[in-house]
Amino acid sequence: MLLQHFYDDKLAQASYLVGCQKTGEAIVIDPSRSIAPYLEAAEKQGLTITKALETHIHADFVSGVRELNDRAGATVVVSGYGAYTFPKEVDVLRVKDGDELWVGHNRLDVLHTPGHTPEHVSYLLTDGANPEAPIGLFSGDFLFVGDVGRPDLLEKAADQPDTARQGAQDMFASLQKLEELDGFVQVWPGHGAGSACGKSLGSVPSSTIGYEKKFNPALQFSSRDAFIAFLLEGQPEPPVYFAEMKRINPGLVLPLSEERRKGILHARPGLAAALAADQEAVVIDTRPSPSAAAGFLPGSINLPYTPGFLQWFGWLVDYTKPHYFIAAPELADALYDECARIGIMPAGIFPPAAVKGSLHHIPQWTPEDLHADELVQAVDVRLDDEWEEGHVPGALHVKLHDIPERAGEVLDKEQPVHVYCLTGVRSAAAASLLKNQGFRVIDTIGGLKGWRSRRLPEEASH
Repeated sequence: MLLQHFYDDKLAQASYLVGCQKTGEAIVIDPSRSIAPYLEAAEKQGLTITKALETHIHADFVSGVRELNDRAGATVVVSGYGAYTFPKEVDVLRVKDGDELWVGHNRLDVLHTPGHTPEHVSYLLTDGANPEAPIGLFSGDFLFVGDVGRPDLLEKAADQPDTARQGAQDMFASLQKLEELDGFVQVWPGHGAGSACGKSLGSVPSSTIGYEKKFNPALQFSSRDAFIAFLLEGQPEPPVYFAEMKRINPGLVLPLSEERRKGILHARPGLAAALAADQEAVVIDTRPSPSAAAGFLPGSINLPYTPGFLQWFGWLVDYTKPHYFIAAPELADALYDECARIGIMPAGIFPPAAVKGSLHHIPQWTPEDLHADELVQAVDVRLDDEWEEGHVPGALHVKLHDIPERAGEVLDKEQPVHVYCLTGVRSAAAASLLKNQGFRVIDTIGGLKGWRSRRLPEEASH
């Protein structure tokens, strides 16, 4: 048996390839939309990917099962408890609790493990060379290292009211199934630290059932009510784009087009002409904040391309509008791939030279400058849990994704607005959004990290 782990750092998302060298068959579990790594790994091992398995309808990334069906002919395997709507031309197998799947001589037993979502299934793997006991569990978003899947996404991200508590009840029941598994059974989860699919995921890529039973905080409850209260408390705010992922992942996403990709990476006509023809377009300027602050297109949003780009872009994306990007040419391919993972097809990617004409400018101050200015409106654009842990004394709290709707209500246009986040990425985006609304805005270099490194005063909300 061959088992290979793949990890997308940008989304803290794990996927797996399981193969049987004797028969040449392979499957992929919870594939990303960027399927090249699976195809390359399978080819290297002389395997053919015959099935693409889902554990559930994902909220945080576009599934790659349709892509593997289109490009590799893999059968799409989904939970029989979910409302999937794949078109007729897609070969789909729906599985339920107790069903068996085979990868050559290796067996996968299907376990219905609702809680994170009602349709969630996990796959228990038994090595054909040692059929007397399973080796591991592909747990998806059911069981993580140090955590379990959050039960509230349908309510918070998919607008399905009164589902969070039911999800927590289902999760408590699903966790009882772990009692049937030996402690040595490995746990291969769908996410690691940094994912918004739980509240305290560990960064270790795998674990065992025995270790999780002993140390996972969510597995220490004998009382269902106490477990429900624990699980519902403190869950992070889900990014805006989760709602769109829940809408398209049941089967509505289309395979990627290489021809369209070429057209985007070699965008024509020029940016100015494209924007003149499309008044609803959104422009994302991915240059470093000092470059954009020195001059950016009015109406554009400066979101620097950093390792956290995709996470914060997911808070700002508007799926009803086309998106154009300004990026260094060497970043265009990676930017395209990242956007595709959350269902955005850029309308065009243009080089920094496209930024010209009448531009906006934003001053950038140090934390000492902010500390010394008693008249400025300090605005913290981080998330709720970050704000509560600590912030600049006297600062206002307006989260980045709330600025378009709330800034005019809570901020004074007669006073300068000094924005900050943790490191300076989100504040660059916030500064450009505020500048586009007519505020006199100043960005903070280094963010709250810089503030703390200078040991400037700080206050907490709890």
